[in-house]
Amino acid sequence: MFVGAQVSLYPMTDGFVDVILSSLHALDPWRDKLRIETDDISTLIVGPPEVLFPALRDLYSASAATGEHIVLRSTLSRGCPGEPDDPICQTNALANPSEPLASRQSSALSAITETPEKGQFADAQFSLYVMGAGDHMAEIMGCIDFLKQSGTFLRSKNFCTRLSGDAGPVFATLEQAFCRFGPPNGHVTIDLTVSANSPSKR
Repeated sequence: MFVGAQVSLYPMTDGFVDVILSSLHALDPWRDKLRIETDDISTLIVGPPEVLFPALRDLYSASAATGEHIVLRSTLSRGCPGEPDDPICQTNALANPSEPLASRQSSALSAITETPEKGQFADAQFSLYVMGAGDHMAEIMGCIDFLKQSGTFLRSKNFCTRLSGDAGPVFATLEQAFCRFGPPNGHVTIDLTVSANSPSKR
């Protein structure tokens, strides 16, 4: 299965190059478990979700720790039918296809409670898209029910859900939404925006 993210980091400062380059060091502990390709628009990060989400969390946290207003934008995808299987993406993180929705919700909540905090606040909004045949709305509504119990839920918005809290639990919530809902071998995507130090909050 192909599991990956197109990621762009936007620092709102004249010193944006320094913020980006210094933040990239946060990916160093994960590099041997990921495939990373960068061009002038975005960076593709490919790997298992249990590595991919912590890497995104650490990239976000490092850039947010500069105190500058930064935005991380990402499109995450698993099981895209247009992509070949990639050995680097081998994972046991995806839900069992026979596991009932309520059991998957419970497992997702347990995973968040075991997640350590990073000491960096995260404001996020995201949309989950379950592709293909089947009752995709049941999966999406099941995910929303899970989000409301996650401890990171802020509110619903048109077309997306707001999360807020420490970056550790927020990115763990996103990982569980990505892995536990939708068919385990099907195409599932997330459209994600995470913001730090926004002047709009002051």
